[in-house]
Amino acid sequence: MYIYSMSKIRYVLVLFCVSFFFGNVTAQDQPVQQKETALIQPPYLKAGDTVAIVAPSGILKNRTDEVDQAVALLKSWGLHAVVGKHVFSKGNHFAGTDLQRCEDFQNALDDPKISAIWCARGGYGTVRILDKLDYTKFKSNPKWLIGYSDITALHNQFHNEGFQSIHALMCVSLPEDISEIKETVDTFKSTLFGKPVDYTLEGSTYNRVGEASGPLVGGNLTILHTMLGSQESIDTSGKVLFIEEIGEYKYHIDRMLQSLKRAGYFDNCAGVLVGGMSKMRKNTTPWGTSVEQLILDALSEYDFPIAFNMPAGHEKDNRAMVMGATIKLKVSKEKSTVVFEN
Repeated sequence: MYIYSMSKIRYVLVLFCVSFFFGNVTAQDQPVQQKETALIQPPYLKAGDTVAIVAPSGILKNRTDEVDQAVALLKSWGLHAVVGKHVFSKGNHFAGTDLQRCEDFQNALDDPKISAIWCARGGYGTVRILDKLDYTKFKSNPKWLIGYSDITALHNQFHNEGFQSIHALMCVSLPEDISEIKETVDTFKSTLFGKPVDYTLEGSTYNRVGEASGPLVGGNLTILHTMLGSQESIDTSGKVLFIEEIGEYKYHIDRMLQSLKRAGYFDNCAGVLVGGMSKMRKNTTPWGTSVEQLILDALSEYDFPIAFNMPAGHEKDNRAMVMGATIKLKVSKEKSTVVFEN
């Protein structure tokens, strides 16, 4: 009798606890998946603002003319330029030691008088300073990051810190005759000063037709691939992914896409925008298809639109894009349009 009573009491207590803690849960109490907050847009530039030129990656050996030309270009737009003290330093493969390159970039992040940080070149080396950077002061005075290629690592970091950035030409991209890259320079200036820049892309039979809308993310495919598993890896859910590459074998392009896919990179992606796939290397064993078909095959199980022929990447025609800004992508076989929302 005693044992039965105690068992019954325990049973009632369990029912009471379940009812108390879970019985009154309503739909309002259920966890709600929060939408990602829109990225902060640094102030666009105006005459009199200052741009810092830094070199977070490869060495700038015999590249003083290009940096001087970049300074002159900024001045022609009414802007001031400050060249980092370590830009022309030499640290084996890099533009100075990791600490020197980090010092220049950190100073530009922290200085409230700086309105934009323009990377002199890419190459390799940015990843070595990512963990040393402190965004505390930057968040009180945000500014634009400008660059492409290896600078993708910083674009990713800016994105995950909650800020937009600009994918555009770098100082060493400037030829002696700037008129050779008029569209590249014009779109860079327009983007820097906040003038709307939209693009109509040449059509492609490889285009996967459709429409998408979402923040633009991405950059160099190799860098996106190497960021997997780190704090700088990008969540592409609901976003349009831009990719470009240079000097790779087709099988390496496929390897990187397969790795990204297996990591869930494309599971909730809104769309893909493909830029330049430049100077593809020839393997002794031919791949057998074009790089466009390679991309379509790698992403065959997804239904989002894919647009080719975005003039951005390692070619001379490297149009500026605001990373983190929301775009509307419309893709047909005849043409594609990329419209940036204000």
